[in-house]
Amino acid sequence: MDPVRNPYAPGAGQRPPELAGRDRELQQFEVVLERVARGRPERSMIITGLRGVGKTVLLNAFRSMAIQRLWGTGKIEARPDQSIRRPLASALHMAVRELAPRHRAPDRIEGFLGVLKAFAQAGEEPAGGRAKARAHRWQPGIDVPASRGRADSGDLEIDLTELFVDAASVATDVGVGIALFVDEMQDIPADDVSALCAACHELSQIGGPLIVVGAGLPHLPAVLSASKSYSERLFRYARIDRLDRESADHALMAPAEREQVTFTPEALDALYGAADGYPYFVQAYAKVVWDVAPDTPITADDIKVAAPEAESELAVGFFGSRYERATPAERDYMRAMAMLGDDPVPTAAVAEELGRKPSSLSPARDGLIKKGLIYSAERGLVAFTVPHFGKFLRSQPA
Repeated sequence: MDPVRNPYAPGAGQRPPELAGRDRELQQFEVVLERVARGRPERSMIITGLRGVGKTVLLNAFRSMAIQRLWGTGKIEARPDQSIRRPLASALHMAVRELAPRHRAPDRIEGFLGVLKAFAQAGEEPAGGRAKARAHRWQPGIDVPASRGRADSGDLEIDLTELFVDAASVATDVGVGIALFVDEMQDIPADDVSALCAACHELSQIGGPLIVVGAGLPHLPAVLSASKSYSERLFRYARIDRLDRESADHALMAPAEREQVTFTPEALDALYGAADGYPYFVQAYAKVVWDVAPDTPITADDIKVAAPEAESELAVGFFGSRYERATPAERDYMRAMAMLGDDPVPTAAVAEELGRKPSSLSPARDGLIKKGLIYSAERGLVAFTVPHFGKFLRSQPA
């Protein structure tokens, strides 16, 4: 069939042609937006799940919903060992710029931007060489003088709380809300997570119309709980997983039918078996199947022909690229995990599989967690962040 008309879109954070199986989460966020609009207290929201289940897609869908309500929005992607001070300043700057044309008092906006600029510049500069030079040149792009005495103490918890309170006050004046979206939230440094929770806690107490919506790996709730004990009550949590059969079929059929293409029931059976309901895999297999199928309807034989090519692409782009980031010791650790099965495995069992003491494997385990390849499902257990990663590793030559 015509590859130009191929509707399927496997990609990192790329919205699929049909956002299937996420109605509950979309409705939950609609409630959050409506409650904030009515001045009612509401918690910020956290989305968790494995890689490839559509967390970033859902985060972007939430942002679109907020924009449709004329909210100010900004988004960042957290990175390990990088403070969120400057990225959050840029995101909040973007959000307030969206509100500025509707604000009746330009001086009020300028006053907040002065506080925002001071906040952005208050953090410690990275030490040494080029990093120090880059930090010295960095400017937040705000054309007002930095204010003094507000959100500029250098203590992120104090500064971020004051900044969020001021931003919420601006949003209240305009009569809308502000939403900040944080992807890969588990990568925020521990001290910054604590500061972010404290700022959200203050907002929840004063009822300010500013929310933080985070997305991260399954252990994100544990990361938040370790920073502030009240984080369990601070956020509304939504765990997303693979699609059920009905939703996976809908994700396949709805875009195809718009192109006058159908699937046989056997083809849908085969595709669900191959993709296992994971949204990224659904798109990856469907894209290849479309290109190899000679005509409609798409049949189970077309799936058999396309599956090796789809699996080869996944092996290189989805699995292989992550495997290559690991050190030899980390690869040994992951292969041992894979040999023990696809469920979370005890770290002691991994050590036994490798014939090593558990303490000697801590650097490899910690390195893999930092790289986002595994996570600690609970104390003493580890699991892959990528679905079917164990199956991929077992298929590779030793």
